Amino acid sequence: MKIYTKTGDKGTTGLYGGTRVAKHNIRIEAYGTIDELNSYIGLIKDLINDDKISDILLRIQNELFTMGAMLATPESSKTMRNGKERLNIEKVETDNVLFLEQTIDDMDKKLKPMTSFVLPGGHPTISHIHIARCICRRAERIIVRLSEEENIEKEILKYTNRLSDLLFVLSRFMSFSLKIDEIPWIPKK
Repeated sequence: MKIYTKTGDKGTTGLYGGTRVAKHNIRIEAYGTIDELNSYIGLIKDLINDDKISDILLRIQNELFTMGAMLATPESSKTMRNGKERLNIEKVETDNVLFLEQTIDDMDKKLKPMTSFVLPGGHPTISHIHIARCICRRAERIIVRLSEEENIEKEILKYTNRLSDLLFVLSRFMSFSLKIDEIPWIPKK
């Protein structure tokens, strides 16, 4: 299989099922931003020297890849002519969201309660986690916009929302693990 197909040379791309859309289509923006997030989480995984956290991030990367496939499959293409489901893979479901919640709770138990907002930064790894959190929030906004136009599985939105929460808690957890003081945001009066 060749990497280049030349089918996108005029600014369109194919969705799963064959429908062609403009490369700026909101569905492409949604799964493209999930792909960007996935790549960034790969960078974070490479920076963190903790097998447990690396395993969690690897699981998230796999789930994001699945989510991208789900987002690349429009409602009109979900079933084939013979009635079988076109995207025959495990989907992002409630159990995946619950895993994120449990992971958040496990990390949060080790942290001091928050008394103020914290400024991103303090260490390059922590800064990268905050950037991933921002990419995740952007993906969430795009997916919400897409969901206003087309039917999107509700677990995709829940997962994306919870993942940004996990990334925030992970940034705090890494501050704790690396013994980096969090910098509180104290607005000037």
